[in-house]
Amino acid sequence: MLDARFVRENVDAVRTALANRRATWDVDRFVALDEERRALIGQVESLQARRNELSKQIGGLMKSGDREGAERRKDDVRVINEEIASLEGRMDAVDTEVREMLLRIPNIPDDSVPVGADETANVEIRRWGTPPAFDFEPKPHWDLGPEMGVIDFDRGVKLAKSRFVVLGREGARLNRALIDFMLDTHASRGYREWWLPALANAETLTATGQLPKFEDDLFKTGEGLYLIPTAEVQLTNLHREEVLEGDTLPRDYCAYTPCFREEAGSAGRDTRGMIRVHQFDKVELVKFVRPEQSMEELEAMVADAEYILQQLGLAHRTIVLCTGDMGFSAAKTYDVEVWLPSYNGYKEISSCSNCKDFQARRANIKYRSPGEFKGSRFVHTLNGSGLAVGRTLVAVLENYQRADGSVVVPEVLRPYMHGQELIEPEQ
Repeated sequence: MLDARFVRENVDAVRTALANRRATWDVDRFVALDEERRALIGQVESLQARRNELSKQIGGLMKSGDREGAERRKDDVRVINEEIASLEGRMDAVDTEVREMLLRIPNIPDDSVPVGADETANVEIRRWGTPPAFDFEPKPHWDLGPEMGVIDFDRGVKLAKSRFVVLGREGARLNRALIDFMLDTHASRGYREWWLPALANAETLTATGQLPKFEDDLFKTGEGLYLIPTAEVQLTNLHREEVLEGDTLPRDYCAYTPCFREEAGSAGRDTRGMIRVHQFDKVELVKFVRPEQSMEELEAMVADAEYILQQLGLAHRTIVLCTGDMGFSAAKTYDVEVWLPSYNGYKEISSCSNCKDFQARRANIKYRSPGEFKGSRFVHTLNGSGLAVGRTLVAVLENYQRADGSVVVPEVLRPYMHGQELIEPEQ
């Protein structure tokens, strides 16, 4: 959420930011409501001052014995009270509409974000590793997995519906190994692990920006709870309505959760396989930091996501998203993309964002540092995938496949696979 005062005092900058993000938001309506609100406050304060003056007069008239004059003043006070009540009712309505508008305006892009309309304007900043060169025709995971007996799409449809997947045999074990490897690695790099509910209430999802704008993307229960689309939701809200001590920042958190998305991508090639599904596993990273540290901490988070791929020996590249391709809550985002032979290209496997104080303002997460400043200030929040587990599993299967239909287990995963070095096709 943006500060209403910031929007009021930077209308032109907000218009430019919205245009750069290709976002629609009624700036003129907000300005009109803000002006009306301030006018209403002035009218109420003026009437309250007049009421106080009349109250003093009533006291004086009562002391002097002029009861008739006192009653007339009391009638005047009653009229003023009715006017104040009417104005305050309108103020409540204006405040409600202003808050609803502020909940729907996206974050302001950082000045370092490239301006562009869509993903074609994203900027690649580095690459790591070399895509594998096969001396045979490599298979996409949607063929390789079922042939090996480690992925079953048909049973996923039978148990639920399309875009759900069943993992069997070493597929299930590899998935679990990846989760444990990611969590252990991030813990060794300073992240504190949490175990979280897979359901969240509306207040929690509003705080991180999924509600109200993206309600159609969420699975909702009959009790008004939602299946979480990412552990970012729960990790960030651990400190909702709290004031943290400045000397405890930054706080680096991680968690594994299943994630659920009702809208799992658009038509096209991503409808095949495990790239876009309704339920997927993810290890998430979240940071709470001082404002002056947030960009430095964003770079560190991206490095943590890249490190997982480097340990797995998977070629990848890192790009910075342009203004038109960023998520709603982000001020700056890096995507890390892994090489997938089935696409003959790179595919997103992690997205790391600095939200600055956008989520903290919605969630009312602040910090204090008595020796530095008075009162409290909003923290900056960051989030990133560390990594999307299903896409990592796909990358391992496709990049480590052999001509005989088997798949080599990356060395760092073998301790989590009871020393298994090769996944062979099911006989």
